[in-house]
Amino acid sequence: LLPNSGNKEITWMMLEAGAETDVVNSVGRTAAQMAAFVGKHDCVTIINNFFPRERLDYYTKPQGLDKEPKLPVKLAGPLHKIITTTNMHPVKIVLLVKENPLLAEVEALQKCYRVLDLICEKCMKQKDMNEVLAMKMHYISCIFQKCVTFLKERDDKLDGFIKNLLKGRDKDGFPVYQEKLIRESIRKFPYCEATLLQQLVRSIAPVEL
Repeated sequence: LLPNSGNKEITWMMLEAGAETDVVNSVGRTAAQMAAFVGKHDCVTIINNFFPRERLDYYTKPQGLDKEPKLPVKLAGPLHKIITTTNMHPVKIVLLVKENPLLAEVEALQKCYRVLDLICEKCMKQKDMNEVLAMKMHYISCIFQKCVTFLKERDDKLDGFIKNLLKGRDKDGFPVYQEKLIRESIRKFPYCEATLLQQLVRSIAPVEL
């Protein structure tokens, strides 16, 4: 896969057509690394956020002794849209859930976040470990779990979640709830040995709310 002079649309088309992201060139660099080197950061973002639909479809079929698939077929499309989004703002993710009636239900979200946790585990345990994708899956899973809490306990449902995320504190407008949610998701990442986790902790820990 080559980032084709920074054309985002062609990069996306090549990925959907099955281009491999981990193949290296003659100097040992992947497409994402080459794109970063020449300053094509939009292409880097697309490559790093790409998750083939067939990898998700795997969970829509019963595996091993399972009688039912872990993910209903009807949820695969909406979940894939969220997985591949490049905007990771928690409000954006909640809005994507809210806009799809199939997703915005307790049982549907529970099935989705369990699948995300399985994908996270697979990313960390596969031969070519992908810490970035693992962290992304974990992060979305945490937001889904919080969505479930609001759907169960709040009369204003996901609207209440969005309001909490956007509300700023009185003295400076800083969104404390949003910051705490993000920090909590990082703290709950189950693979303590991950280099990415350690880097995030070192960056965030000294910064006071």
